[in-house]
Amino acid sequence: MSTAVEKPLVLLVDDEPQVLEGLTRNLRGGFRIVTAVSGEAGLALLASNPGTAVVMSDMRMPGMNGAAFLAQARTMAPDSVRILLTGESDLEAAIAAVNEGSIFRFLRKPCPPDLLKSTLLAAAAQHRLVVAERELLDLTLRGAVRALCDTLAVTSPTVFGAATRVKATVLALADKLGMAVSWQLEIASLVTELGAITLPAGLYERRARRGALSPAERAMLDRIPAVTEQILATIPRLEPVRALVRASRIGVVEPAAHPREASVLRLALALEELETVATTSDAIEILRGQQHETELVDALRQLHEATTQGALEVPVARLCEGMRLAADVLSKTGVLVVGRGHVVTPSIADRLRNFLPSLASDTVLIVADPCVRAA
Repeated sequence: MSTAVEKPLVLLVDDEPQVLEGLTRNLRGGFRIVTAVSGEAGLALLASNPGTAVVMSDMRMPGMNGAAFLAQARTMAPDSVRILLTGESDLEAAIAAVNEGSIFRFLRKPCPPDLLKSTLLAAAAQHRLVVAERELLDLTLRGAVRALCDTLAVTSPTVFGAATRVKATVLALADKLGMAVSWQLEIASLVTELGAITLPAGLYERRARRGALSPAERAMLDRIPAVTEQILATIPRLEPVRALVRASRIGVVEPAAHPREASVLRLALALEELETVATTSDAIEILRGQQHETELVDALRQLHEATTQGALEVPVARLCEGMRLAADVLSKTGVLVVGRGHVVTPSIADRLRNFLPSLASDTVLIVADPCVRAA
């Protein structure tokens, strides 16, 4: 049995209600239509209708004109495709708007109904392509990276314990600062230590245990970001991630496309590095004297104080997916099994249960969480 395809949602903005009524009558058969008589009202409708496929606006409106409205609509709903309706006198402004990259097409008024419909259909098709590409990126690319990291977490727990802690710090800082986390930042925070898999056996673990390192070994550790970039270069579509990894290195002067994200990632990496030689509290104080924004370091301090108020001891047998380890899990002989900061996945839980007879303890410490207390 075939499934009906939902009609694309189109937002029409024009300060003349009679124009909106005529457009709605002509387009109702092939589209779902919502209308607004001003740019401000259009932005409010766009905020309440996140699945809007096409936004079409008249150019000449009192207050916020069409080009200004569509520029804000682009920020609010980047997947929505934008069309500008313009008269003869607005032609130069319309061309400028198209050239600036914020408009899919512009149409001259009055626009023949057939041309209007075909343009909206083309815009809706473009929207489907944009959404499909983003979903492919989300489901395929990020899923592949997560699967890779989850597998390597089992084979190299020290390296990927560090990677998980970096990611957790980045996400917590972003949330604290009210930043949206892009897919590029999410992946970059997880793979920054990927180059460590090329190190000689035991070197990364020795650094984590604060062991003595020779100058040659320190040089190998310093090359981790460069090696990570080389590994990522073999994966298509990860150029923005590579740029973030590169910009996150202290001392790099290359301008970043997203400097705030690079600053957050740089701070998380610096914290992870310092925690190999100092306590977290001392590490944060050292960070104040380095090249980091005061606001970011202050937020990091507040997060540390909030997460160190207590941890919960949970039997290995009762570990659940999503719990985060507050301390390293060691074997009876002191070998690291899973690093602190790791979020428990099904494979990690299985690893710990399989290792249970040889673990130093049959319980682990997890980051305090209300739902765990209730259990």
